[in-house]
Parts: sequence; C-alpha cells; structure tokens
Amino acid sequence: MGINIFGEENLLLWAVIILLGALGILYYRVQREWRYIDRMIDAAKDGSFSETEFNEGKLSHLESKMYQYLAAGGLSRQQLEEEREKIKTLVSDISHQTKTPIANMLLYTQLLEENKSLDENARNIAAQIEGQTNKLNFLIQSLIKTSRLESGMISVAPGNNRVDELISKLDYAGAAAQNGISFSVGEVPRLTAFFDMKWTLEALENIVDNALKYTPPGGSVEIGVKDYEMFVRIDIKDTGIGMKEEETAKIFSRFYRSPAVSGKEGVGIGLYLVREILSREGGYVKVASRPGEGSVFSVFLAKQ
Repeated sequence: MGINIFGEENLLLWAVIILLGALGILYYRVQREWRYIDRMIDAAKDGSFSETEFNEGKLSHLESKMYQYLAAGGLSRQQLEEEREKIKTLVSDISHQTKTPIANMLLYTQLLEENKSLDENARNIAAQIEGQTNKLNFLIQSLIKTSRLESGMISVAPGNNRVDELISKLDYAGAAAQNGISFSVGEVPRLTAFFDMKWTLEALENIVDNALKYTPPGGSVEIGVKDYEMFVRIDIKDTGIGMKEEETAKIFSRFYRSPAVSGKEGVGIGLYLVREILSREGGYVKVASRPGEGSVFSVFLAKQ
C-alpha cells in the first residue's frame, strides 16, 4: 500500500516545514541587515563611513541617507570650527588693540590729577575721565573673558582641591568695612571637592562683589560651607536689596540686569560667568531671594 503524501496530516506537516523554512530565511535576512546596519553605525562613529551599496534596495537607500546626513554634519562642524577660529582671532585683536590706549589714558589722567597747578574743577574732570576709563577697561576685559571661555580659548581644568584653601582667598573684610558692611566667614571644615581653583575663585568673587555692591551700609555678608554626600555647598548670604522670584532665573543670563539696579555700575556678565564656570566643572549655582530681605547664593561643588 503506497504512502499518500497529499493526505491531510502530511499536508499539515509540509505546511509547517514550509513555514519554518520561510521563517528561517526571514530570520537570516533580518540578521544580515542588522549586521550591516551595525557596521554602518560603527563606521559613522569612527569617521570611516562611505557608501558601498549602489542599487534600488532599502539598505542602499538608508546608506545614502546616512551618508548625506554625516556629510552635512561634517560640513557644519567645519563651519563651526572656522567661526570659532575667527572669534579667537577677533578676541585676540581686541585685547591687543585696546590694552595700550586704555593704559595710556589711565596714565595721563593720573598725571593730570597729580598736577598741582590744576584747579579743583580740572581735577574733578580728570577723576571722572579716570573713572570712565576704568569702566571701559572692565567692560572690555569682561567681554574678552566671556568670549574666550565660550570659544574654548580658556579651559576649566577641575581637580581635587581643598575647599578651605579656596575660601581663605576671599579676602573682602577691608572692602566691606569701607562700605560700612560686616563681612564674616563661618567655620570651614577640611573638605575636598572637584573644581578648578582659579576659575572657581573668580566665580565666588563675582558673587561676593555683587553682594557687597547691593548691600546698604549697616548690612552684612556671610559665607558658610556645608558638607553633603555628593557635593560641597558654599553659601554667600547678604542682607541686600534682594529680588523678585521671577528674576532669579534671569540673573544668570548674559547681559541681564534687574531694573532695580539700573543705577549701579555693571554690565550683567558676572553671574553669567559664574554659571558657565561651575557647569564646566560639574557644579551648579542656586539663588534664594526676596525683595528687601537679601539673597543667598548657593554654589555646589561636586565630589569625586
């Protein structure tokens, strides 16, 4: 008796075999395409990507799209680098071209002030010229410093440093006393954090300068340090004019100045530099303030 290969059971078996075969072929094709895409991504990451498939298939289309994207990205990076080099050159030129004229203006005004033959009115004019020249110098130096930081000409190099050594460099007792302001530093524990000593000191100095500037005579500026598991927190607390809550998010923007301090000297760069410096070394800054009740700037330095 012969075997009927077209029987119901045999047909079901053949259907299963064909289905398994089709699934095997599909699995093989999917794996092959995934391996190809994986090689494309690796080549894109190491910069060796190039088109190898030139047909009407989907992989060739995907490869062509990725090549166009990477080419456009490479062109954008090249343009960005060219713009950065132009900024570096411009900043260097400004720094060089303005240094001598400003120094000469300051020298001439000081000589005029020392000239005893000048009357009081002329001395006052010379003093005003000197003051305005110092303002101009401060503005130019702040702009140069900001541009250098943004363009990568100045790099923040954080490392493990002593926090108490950093705080000890904040010598503002004399400047505060001249303005009738009390300046105090609480007990600083012997702690180590991850920061750049030079640039972090500049960030803290910018905050303390603002605290003294916007605190009236009879007020106080206090510095305290607290230890946390992942950060060291440095608080700069003042009894100055304070600010509204909606302004606390704006003060770290470049060139922002509150309407309440429009009569004070400044260009709105100091706190912007504070945020940039701290973010580049893994830290951050927060502020809590109320109008008429002063402000507390909290600097968080990361631990390794």
